[in-house]
Amino acid sequence: MIEYLSLFLFLAAVLVLLMGYSVAFSLAGTGLLFAAVGAATGHFDAVFLEAIPNRLFGIMNNEVLIAVPLFVFMGVMLEKSKIAEELLDTMASLFGPIRGGLGISVTVVGMLLAASTGIVGATVVTMGLLSLPTMLRRGYDPQVATGVICASGTLGQIIPPSIVLVLLGDVISSAYQQAQIDQGIFSPETVTVGDLFLGALIPGLLLVLAYILYLVYKAVAAPETVPAIPEEDRGSRAELPGKVMKVLLPPIMLIGLVLGSILGGLATPTEAAAVGAVGAIVLSMFKRSFNLKVLNEVMRSTTQVSSMVFIILVGASIFSLVFRGYGGDDLVREFLTDLPGGVWGALVVVMLVMFLLGFFLDFIEITFVVVPIVAPILLTMGLDPVWLGIMIALNLQTSFLTPPFGFALFYLRGVAPESIATMQIYKGVIPFIVIQLCMLGLLAAWPSLATWLPEVVYG
Repeated sequence: MIEYLSLFLFLAAVLVLLMGYSVAFSLAGTGLLFAAVGAATGHFDAVFLEAIPNRLFGIMNNEVLIAVPLFVFMGVMLEKSKIAEELLDTMASLFGPIRGGLGISVTVVGMLLAASTGIVGATVVTMGLLSLPTMLRRGYDPQVATGVICASGTLGQIIPPSIVLVLLGDVISSAYQQAQIDQGIFSPETVTVGDLFLGALIPGLLLVLAYILYLVYKAVAAPETVPAIPEEDRGSRAELPGKVMKVLLPPIMLIGLVLGSILGGLATPTEAAAVGAVGAIVLSMFKRSFNLKVLNEVMRSTTQVSSMVFIILVGASIFSLVFRGYGGDDLVREFLTDLPGGVWGALVVVMLVMFLLGFFLDFIEITFVVVPIVAPILLTMGLDPVWLGIMIALNLQTSFLTPPFGFALFYLRGVAPESIATMQIYKGVIPFIVIQLCMLGLLAAWPSLATWLPEVVYG
């Protein structure tokens, strides 16, 4: 009976979050309140709380998590250096002559920004400000225009180097070691953030291709919704190759430097993030946009985002400790192992629950609260940790698009003109949510899409 109190704890935390209270303090406060009431009534062993200092010290001592502020710094610095503006302008000139070309250019730029910044909010806001007015002026259907901007902005969730994959990699690594120890393996294998980066590469690129194919379909089935740029507005084609090289080369070099050093085994993700941060400063200097004011703004934004992530991690750590103290992990394990269909039945239920939670919760809460509970159970059942990590990452990507609390929708709503109705933005992302779910199904059918590249590179 005590185990069912853990369900009330989880529901209480979700309710407090829906009431609009701060995530970190909602998780920690709900956990500590339930712990205090449980200790007073004899339903909770207060000894569990003695592990809190060790958990917090473990977070402070975790070298992998140092990559988070460094990648954030890199992304914000690149945003300030106006690289996105030049990329959008150049790609629009390149793809503009074809129907759907503007949408394709937004998708390609979203992919490049994802691989060089990984910050969804910055990407959606930047592309919303720069490309949405142009797309509307060229006669694009508002639903298509807003949908492709939101969806392309979320590519930073799955295309490495992604902050989500860094956070998820740390959680999956701990869960994998715990699962092996539970199986009696006391010299456990490890899974790294680099493994997840490699595993996400092919699914991420396939997702970009699926977005582009959808725009091609729209160009054929409903050409009036995605018109081409008129010939007189395209500019000189003779100068275009040189302009493309000049604009594409710097971000591609930075991406190659960061990802190449990780994938080639020359640097850890944390070290590569430091290289990326320095590289972003150098690019900003070449663009003549680096000064003390910009550096101050970048450091301030980096501190705010990093503080938010780490304080949520602290709150989630306290919450999960109390959840385990009430026997919640045993309750979830019994539920998942008793489901019909075995491991696949358990996986489908977990993926469905995460998808539904994404309508109301941010990916950070799901990563730090739900994944540590369910991942050890699924990994004990024999699932590949890299494949499971990429499945979860793809699933969490939809949380940015699913109404009513999809953050990409909020970001775009904040910069979209008043002529765009909120319902148009909601309807616009539906095809892209369907594409992401189809990609999830494709990855479930062919796990090698995520596991093949890490096996080839790392043997």
